[in-house]
Amino acid sequence: MKRIILALAISALALPATALAKGPSEASITGPGLGNAIKISGPEDEGSPMMRFADQAGFFAAAFGQQPSPLLPGRPKGDLGPKYRIAYTVPGPDNKTFHIKQELYPYARPYAVTYMAGGQPIFDSHTQGGWSSSPLLKDTLVAAGLPKTAAAARDAASSSSAGFFSTGRLGLLVLVLLVLGAATVAMRRRAQRPPAA
Repeated sequence: MKRIILALAISALALPATALAKGPSEASITGPGLGNAIKISGPEDEGSPMMRFADQAGFFAAAFGQQPSPLLPGRPKGDLGPKYRIAYTVPGPDNKTFHIKQELYPYARPYAVTYMAGGQPIFDSHTQGGWSSSPLLKDTLVAAGLPKTAAAARDAASSSSAGFFSTGRLGLLVLVLLVLGAATVAMRRRAQRPPAA
């Protein structure tokens, strides 16, 4: 009987955090090269796209802690590439909703890296925080709309910011500035004229 209880206790400890903790219902990813945020949502069922994404991003280990911990001992060395942000919506008890933020470096080498700050309120506790890395995360994000390379993300970001000028708005802006300048000059000339005798 003692062996059965011990086996059950060990198997309960070995369960992944996804099975033990209620997870996010939505993740919104923003950053360079994304016109609109990438949204990942779905049921909080193990194996759903939302839960797979959260697991790959290290959400559960960084939010709730996990033993043995799959988190990295610290920030990976070197340039991690452009930073993106993940905003999670986590439904809680009593119709409460928690909003958890996580940094995302999808182009880090050799694998995508995430960082969650500790101390963010979640349920009746706070996030543990930490760095995580996953060989699957970048592919998941690319399938959801992330540019394949950091260079493509930079190109997309620069072309979207250049869109303001490429649509004729630059010409309109120049015209407005010229009209304002001419009006200012005309008003100054009137103010400098001597009064009529």
